[in-house]
Amino acid sequence: MTKEEKIKVVDELTGKFEENSNFYITDASGLTVAQINAFRRLCFEKGVEYHVYKNTLIQKALEKLDTDYTEFFDKVLKGFSGIMFSKEAGNVPAKVIRDFRKSGKDDKPMLKGASIDTDLFIGEEHLKMLSELKSKNELIGEIIGLLQSPAKNVVSALQSGKHTIAGLVKTLSEREN
Repeated sequence: MTKEEKIKVVDELTGKFEENSNFYITDASGLTVAQINAFRRLCFEKGVEYHVYKNTLIQKALEKLDTDYTEFFDKVLKGFSGIMFSKEAGNVPAKVIRDFRKSGKDDKPMLKGASIDTDLFIGEEHLKMLSELKSKNELIGEIIGLLQSPAKNVVSALQSGKHTIAGLVKTLSEREN
């Protein structure tokens, strides 16, 4: 690869990092070609981009960003590195990894590190937690549901009690006569 080609790849990768606030760096070494193709297919179906890059090119692209990714340089960018990009939800790549492992009964691809809205997670031990993260839309939906719940309870209590209140008022008005 020529120097110009490397510069072009770094610029493209920097653009991908800027566009996608959620990305995972994985290690899929040891998987067969058929397994890698199945993993790529699953990524595509779930709307996740997956590409393999050289660690030095990943590091150069990360260095161009405003966020400090120096923790990744020593701990994550070693060996085989594939990057999973997710524009929408930060939990989708983790779910893809988890689902792929279930289907193939394999422990690959391994999670080396992840960046979710510039928060860094390093190591395989974070995979379960990342797969259980709720997306922004899921959280907004839950909050709206929680906010609507008390109002719905008050309205339903008033509606169910309107006959009781009307009867009580009628009885009290008749008693005074």
